[in-house]
Amino acid sequence: MTLAFFNGEFLPTDSLVIPIDERGHQFGDGVYEVIKIYDGTPFLMREHLVRLENSAKAIRLEMPYSIERFEELIQEGLTRAQLRDAQVYVQITRGIATRLHSFPDVPPSTSMTFRPSKSLTEETFNTGIKVALLEDERWYNCYIKSLNLLPNILAKQAAADRGCFEAVLVRDGYITEGSSTNTYAVKDGVVYTHPANKRILNGITRAAVLQVAQESGIEVREEAFTSEFLLAADEAFLTSTTAEVLAITHVDDTVIGTGTPGPVVRQLHAKFRKLIG
Repeated sequence: MTLAFFNGEFLPTDSLVIPIDERGHQFGDGVYEVIKIYDGTPFLMREHLVRLENSAKAIRLEMPYSIERFEELIQEGLTRAQLRDAQVYVQITRGIATRLHSFPDVPPSTSMTFRPSKSLTEETFNTGIKVALLEDERWYNCYIKSLNLLPNILAKQAAADRGCFEAVLVRDGYITEGSSTNTYAVKDGVVYTHPANKRILNGITRAAVLQVAQESGIEVREEAFTSEFLLAADEAFLTSTTAEVLAITHVDDTVIGTGTPGPVVRQLHAKFRKLIG
């Protein structure tokens, strides 16, 4: 079943009513996380919640609960919803107040949803995906996991209009990341990815995969690379909470490598699957 949580109360998702003056609704004034649950175990939940806390601090938003209390609430929600393989969405906003741009003197709001996972098919992992290159038109603080996702949405839809799975974003000629993923190129066995600065979201899956790569003896270079470098790569891939490790086989009309998932991507995907159990 699906379940929601709003400001201290668990309730069915179809009975939840969000107040019209909720600042997340009117301004997108908040931050969020998405946590994947595998066989009843939240994957890297603490890391997600630490990032949530860091995002909240970056926008001067008070955390309504401690990380430990969030962990308890998430476990309670999973138990109530009787979910083993799930996706938990966690959102904090600046609360409910009459519309005014400056900060209101009200407590923050917390909402969560608990839903069954929607995982990609094994065929998708085995064949890889096509992406589109698009200009990165987002703001300059992409390290904050903000509710303000309109540029990401427009990029994702522009990619979908081209028959692509994802938009890979380009700023000043350099690849930053995907609209909802981190992006990598592989050349001569070396994995390249944009450094974790303000231009990208430092993905939780990204950090896990880079650690897996280093433990497997695969060299990793966190340095910006151009769109031309990506097009000439031997392999390329994406990572995210929902996509895990997913090969890029086509960038627009350009075939990457052999047009199939390469050995480095296959190795990282297999190792990541072992990590999640």
